[in-house]
Amino acid sequence: MARPHRIRFGLRPFWLICLSGLGLLVTGLSLLMSQVSQTAPPKARKEDINEVIHGITIADPYRWLEDQTSPETRAWIDGENRYTRSLLDPIQGRDAIRKRLTELEKVDTLSTPQERGGRYFFYRRRPNQDLFVIWVRQGFEGEDQILLDPHPMSPNHTTTVQLESISADGNLVAYGVRRGGIDEVSVHLMNVGDRKELADVLPEARYESVSLTPNKTALYYCRQTAEGPRLFYHPLGSDPASDQELFGKGYGPEKIMICSLSEDGQYLLVQVLYGAAADKTEIYVQDLAKHAPLLPVVKDISARFTGSIGGSHLFLHTNWKAPKGRVVSVDLSNPASEHWQEVIPETDSAIEDAVVAGRKILVDYLRDASSRLKVFSAEGRFLRDVEFPSAGTVAGISGRWSSDEVFYGFTSFHIPFTVYRYDASEGCASVWASQKVPFDRSRFEVEQVWYESKDKTKVPMFLVYARGLKRDGSNPTLLTGYGGFDLSETPSFSSVVAFWAERGGVFALPNLRGGGEFGEAWHHDGMLEKKQNVFDDFIAAAEWLIQNDYTRPSHLAVTGTSNGGLLVGAALTQRPDLFKAVVCRYPLLDMIRYHKFLVAPFWIPEYGSSDNPEQFKSLLAYSPYQNVKPGTRYPAVLFVTGDSDTRVAPLHARKMAALLQAETRRGGPVLLLYDTESGHSGGRPLSKTIDEQTDEQSFILWQLNALPKGK
Repeated sequence: MARPHRIRFGLRPFWLICLSGLGLLVTGLSLLMSQVSQTAPPKARKEDINEVIHGITIADPYRWLEDQTSPETRAWIDGENRYTRSLLDPIQGRDAIRKRLTELEKVDTLSTPQERGGRYFFYRRRPNQDLFVIWVRQGFEGEDQILLDPHPMSPNHTTTVQLESISADGNLVAYGVRRGGIDEVSVHLMNVGDRKELADVLPEARYESVSLTPNKTALYYCRQTAEGPRLFYHPLGSDPASDQELFGKGYGPEKIMICSLSEDGQYLLVQVLYGAAADKTEIYVQDLAKHAPLLPVVKDISARFTGSIGGSHLFLHTNWKAPKGRVVSVDLSNPASEHWQEVIPETDSAIEDAVVAGRKILVDYLRDASSRLKVFSAEGRFLRDVEFPSAGTVAGISGRWSSDEVFYGFTSFHIPFTVYRYDASEGCASVWASQKVPFDRSRFEVEQVWYESKDKTKVPMFLVYARGLKRDGSNPTLLTGYGGFDLSETPSFSSVVAFWAERGGVFALPNLRGGGEFGEAWHHDGMLEKKQNVFDDFIAAAEWLIQNDYTRPSHLAVTGTSNGGLLVGAALTQRPDLFKAVVCRYPLLDMIRYHKFLVAPFWIPEYGSSDNPEQFKSLLAYSPYQNVKPGTRYPAVLFVTGDSDTRVAPLHARKMAALLQAETRRGGPVLLLYDTESGHSGGRPLSKTIDEQTDEQSFILWQLNALPKGK
């Protein structure tokens, strides 16, 4: 999905998700379009395809659109893009929308750094740059230098780079090159001192993790193969085609595998996740110094575990016998479960993350969907709270076990991403870097309300709007959500949210079931046969906003991405009367066939599969593609997807757009914004992101009759 699984450690930059909030999730059109105007959507051929599944006949009239490369599909996509542009380009006020979004987006942006051997590695994007560049600083007071600049790698700036691993001494990096936003990368190695590339290149694939050995002679990596995830060993200087497969035989493509090395390189840690939400995890450890075999620490327990090694102990963040989470310590010299020690017990707040650094355990709790960061000794003794300026979100905690220096990011709806340097021994923090966004935070009001869902469950929701808002039902309102995979929706700064509130609108973010805001029970109440609870929560949020005079259906738009695209697709088909406009990005919409494409087997533990008779019934009841009713007056819809999405197959948006265009009556326009160069997330230049935001915000404001005056 938008975030495929819960990996809370390593060098993959979680901060990239948090820096610009919705701005980084917005996607759109990059294809150089023909200027020929098209006043109607292209006619999509309707096939008489019926399939009997568990005794029920399922019609699939647009299955031919599943073939992404066929000339007929390509011609249809081109026609859809021309039609979309013919309606979006003339919208009044586009220039004003673009201008303000540009001002909010084009700011100096830095990530949380990773320190290795006295060098600090971080991402930075200057205001005049399209892409994030990898920088390095020698010593804390040293000069910042460019290590890897992706801008020259592609003329249209759709190739990006990401740190995969850094050697313990900071002299060697493994980095991924990602083309056009696909999830697959090629892995390269570079000497930091002289910037020379090594000959080793791991071919383009889906790498879940890469770990350089401290002596820089080899790397371990986990890669998805056609059979499933596998652990490999690559000696530097050798042919990757001859890399030794160490572990994974028997695991199918529905599993995810990640590996990491302890700071001193003594221990290899391997974690096997049962699906994207990892409701079951296996953990293995190998003592490399003793040439011991890879041995199981966690294997036959149906619970989630996330492991991190600190010194001679493995610290496990788990929901085993603790739905809201706890931390146990495992002595690696005696790892049997009967010897495990609980160091941080479960409380009434869910544990979002637990990081070992500075010989401490930093625990990120969620209290009413906002972060509370607490510091404990390795033995579990509470030491202190880390103070924040307001309710918000901690993101990107980084540090080493042997160093007191820790970095973390913080953000909220009205606070742009800020990086802090924290002394784990003294407990003091200072700002390392912060976004300087040109907006007046004093004009913002952030409110958290609680409302009842259909089954009387209390659900919290954040509201962001300008001070002095009049609750007369006339406010344009943007409602979004996710509700799945144990992922928590917490306050973060977004240029789109700032833009929306500045214009007098209301931004609403409910914490739907299926997320992790209140622990595993909250997650389980929104998955499998209980998935309808998520849609009920979202619909109830819209009804609450209307009942409390924040808005009316004619002023209400909804948006969602990936699993959130499924959310708004279900809301669209279940309550078309409730919304005026829908923006549905990279969505899952055909839930009867979703599991047959790309990495969707990862998601079967979350959604179920139509191969299972009982799960088929639940999926069919809400699957948006199967629940479009001919002749219904649906709201205006903008579907967003693209060729390079190798996570959620773009066929979902193609089929649903064709079906709605054929079946809706007297409703708003149904548009498809189809990108031929970018993927599910990332991989796009800032200038293009701004273009895409302009398209989406123009569409929403047009439909809500809230466009700015002027050009």
